[in-house]
Amino acid sequence: MSTPTGFMEYKRELPADREPLTRILDWEEFHQHFSEDKIRTQGSRCMDCGTPYCHTGIELNGHTSGCPVNNLIPEWNNLVYRGLWKEALDRLHKTNNFPEFTGRVCPAPCEGACTVGLIGEPVAIKSIEQAIIDKGFDEGWVVAKAPATRTGKKVAVVGSGPAGMAAAAQLNKVGHEVTVYERADRIGGLLTYGIPSMKLDKGVVQRRVDLMEAEGVKFVTNTEIGKDISTHQLQQDFDAVILAGGATKPRDIPMEGRELGGIMYAMDYLTQNTKSYLDSALADGQYVNAEGMDVIVIGGGDTGTDCVATALRHKCNSVTQFGTHAKGPEERNESSNPWPQFPTVYTLDYGHEEAKALYGHDPREFSVLTKKFVGDENGHVKELHTVQIQRKIVDGVKVYEEIPGTEKVYPAQLVLIAVGFEGPELGLIAEFGLEQDRYTNVKAQYGKYQTSVEGVFAAGDIRRGQSLIVWAINEGREAAREVDKYLMGASILP
Repeated sequence: MSTPTGFMEYKRELPADREPLTRILDWEEFHQHFSEDKIRTQGSRCMDCGTPYCHTGIELNGHTSGCPVNNLIPEWNNLVYRGLWKEALDRLHKTNNFPEFTGRVCPAPCEGACTVGLIGEPVAIKSIEQAIIDKGFDEGWVVAKAPATRTGKKVAVVGSGPAGMAAAAQLNKVGHEVTVYERADRIGGLLTYGIPSMKLDKGVVQRRVDLMEAEGVKFVTNTEIGKDISTHQLQQDFDAVILAGGATKPRDIPMEGRELGGIMYAMDYLTQNTKSYLDSALADGQYVNAEGMDVIVIGGGDTGTDCVATALRHKCNSVTQFGTHAKGPEERNESSNPWPQFPTVYTLDYGHEEAKALYGHDPREFSVLTKKFVGDENGHVKELHTVQIQRKIVDGVKVYEEIPGTEKVYPAQLVLIAVGFEGPELGLIAEFGLEQDRYTNVKAQYGKYQTSVEGVFAAGDIRRGQSLIVWAINEGREAAREVDKYLMGASILP
């Protein structure tokens, strides 16, 4: 234990982000850093509980509670408090291949399960995690470590998002020859194109890719399995295959006016913007520019928030984010949302903070249902018609009940649909002839990851559906262990 009274002596503090009205003028990361002394103080608030829940990684009430990669949180909190940063880094890397990603973009279910949160503010676990890995890179402690010997076994990983990268890193570590195939022009999957640069700088992603290449992992871009290389050829060339292509089929909202111009999927909007930014600092114009537009984002999740932040940087005229969920309470409801469940409370994410600073109010509208889109004489969207709703559970099924008299019209020249994903794209699955579950995900048992086809494994969102980056890392690591067992008869991987 760092100190038995740390959580009583010190308040929770987080590093201040860059000022909202300053950071919306560029695409640089908005994160800032604490001094080492402040981070050590925050580490001292960890109680090293007799039964810690921060590292559990379980599902409670539809949300993740605790860390899915089972980070040894109390241990590295204590090491940071003692000033043993390199030892803290070693401890962190034992369970997490990419703490520089999770330390920036994970929603921190570990903090929601922190025991200190029972009586006060939880330990600032996420900030400490990022501080450890950033110091590791700054000090030159994170270096390429190629395996001493090779097994002669070859593994193909399809998809270079967090699941695919984690699987590749683990399999390479035990000496297998790993090739990662990515259909986009850059490695990283959603880490590169699904998350804007101000939230996760792409240099941070490329730095890890470069390390993995130096360790022997081979990355192949602009190559789609099933088109550029057949699934049959892949199975012929490799001893095992891991599918980690994600759940990339967007969910639509079919309704009157959906065919109008100016309505697009959120992920297309974000991807185009990031690619143009990386290719040319947006000079090529190969993206949808929201400048001067009234923007409506339909969907209350992280992707929708990223759209809000992106539209602000385009200098939109206004931006509003719709959610069908009700506004959360200011404090955790102990009866319906008790610890260690993830606290479903009202918070402002970074994009909401920016919009509030610019316009003076939270850009979100809660309990709103879009009824139809209306276009102008050129077939382009000009407005949305909505109604307020109340969500109820009837016979165990979630239903939305419209509230009469709450109809409203919003002007809009750009509408971004961010209501999640239906599951994986089906072409590759069909070509492999894989069994699917009732949600169309690849059928493979959690913890085993073996699909219905011999030697083909599945991990991450393609298997579990849309989920958190930290779950993708968890599944990529575990799938690597199962592939190693498949190839070698046993495995030393965790």
